[in-house]
Amino acid sequence: MDIRVQEAPFDLGAEANIFAGRQAGMGAVVTFTGIVRDLEAGLNMMEIEHYPGMTERAITEIASEAMTRWSLGDALVIHRHGRLGPDEVIMMVATAARHRVDAFEAAQYLMDYLKSRAPFWKKEITREGGQWVAARDEDEQALDRW
Repeated sequence: MDIRVQEAPFDLGAEANIFAGRQAGMGAVVTFTGIVRDLEAGLNMMEIEHYPGMTERAITEIASEAMTRWSLGDALVIHRHGRLGPDEVIMMVATAARHRVDAFEAAQYLMDYLKSRAPFWKKEITREGGQWVAARDEDEQALDRW
């Protein structure tokens, strides 16, 4: 299991290849990449803050739970912080399991957790000013199925 919270960009293709390359005996690898979307108001940038140490611990705990619950062989979570512009890669989740359903469900679980519960604070800065991103009902509801 590999959990990284970092400011620097990462090479999505290289990370996916490295992850897949170490999955001997697994039948499925699922990857998901989150990208900063532009807004109708015209997003200039998104600022993402976190508490070092606390964030990594929280993500490690939920990834460990996913490893057990879905019998994963491996999991990877990379999440960036700092200032990111529209269309920049913000995060990546990868899961490996003997069966595809486990890999897909675990990846969705991790993505839902990262969206709703991971201790990141996001501020959208548009041409109209800055605003902290509030929790969305649909993101919270996505966690209900788990």
